[in-house]
Amino acid sequence: MLKLYGFSVSNYYNMVKLALLEKGLPFEEVQFYGGQTPEALAISPRGKVPVLKTEQGFINETSVILEYIEQTQPGKALLPADPFERAQALALCREIELYIELPGRACYPEAFFGMSVPDAIKEKSKGELLFGFASLGRHGKFAPYVAGDSLSIADLYFYYSLSLVLQVGKKVFDVDLLADMPAARALMELLGENPHVQRIAADRDAEMPAFLAKISARK
Repeated sequence: MLKLYGFSVSNYYNMVKLALLEKGLPFEEVQFYGGQTPEALAISPRGKVPVLKTEQGFINETSVILEYIEQTQPGKALLPADPFERAQALALCREIELYIELPGRACYPEAFFGMSVPDAIKEKSKGELLFGFASLGRHGKFAPYVAGDSLSIADLYFYYSLSLVLQVGKKVFDVDLLADMPAARALMELLGENPHVQRIAADRDAEMPAFLAKISARK
């Protein structure tokens, strides 16, 4: 059986978890916070989550894990069969990660953990986010899903990246980053109604107090 290592507050962990649930695959969750200990690095070379344990060993990096699952496991397809449409979906994944998730992440300490982020970093992050959302508006189909008429890996990146970044926009910049993107807002609502998404949200909320206590202990 596949084993998913990580923790339920991680958005990248939840991307993989949703893929496994949508495909109807049996899997076991193993709580793992990563880190730089020899034990953690034996599982994840960079000490990051998530990690997928297979019969052959561990696989790290979310995009690689998702590709592995799609290539080797049965269940509902999460990428188009047509090579061009598949490339478009994968490009959207990459664009969301590079131009939305990562710039937003720079401000997570201030948005979620009561820390202060330097103004120069916030200014850079805001500019990159505005460009990133504009790019998403041009490339995304929202028909009704990001890459077309069916749920794909692009939607996993979309939902679990924007769920946090939209809060950054409001809390740090007082900006609604979806103000001019009603189709994207509708998709956030649609995905939020997915039973698997709701299950993941419940697991996240249950683990959040322990996670915040762990973060507080590090300060």
